[in-house]
Amino acid sequence: MQPNYRRCISCRRVGPKAEFWRVVRVYPDRTVRLGEGMGRSAYLCPQADCLRQAQKKSRLGRALKVNVPEEIYQRLWHQLEAAGVKSSAIAPPPPGPKV
Repeated sequence: MQPNYRRCISCRRVGPKAEFWRVVRVYPDRTVRLGEGMGRSAYLCPQADCLRQAQKKSRLGRALKVNVPEEIYQRLWHQLEAAGVKSSAIAPPPPGPKV
């Protein structure tokens, strides 16, 4: 049996379902959860750039047709840190003074 393929909502990369994070708008109460429940789903690469773009451009909200709470983004950032991504790759350094 062939694996199920999904597409990242940020970078549009296609790959096996297991390579992505699943964010779900649960039916019928319209709450947003990570990786569990039945309802409308959106998939996201476990990379800092994809998560940053999804948050900045509200791509998760548009894909799920609901406002995504800030708590969901915070949980995704924590998952990214736990996966071993260096902190410098997660957030860009603050701008320094111009010399």
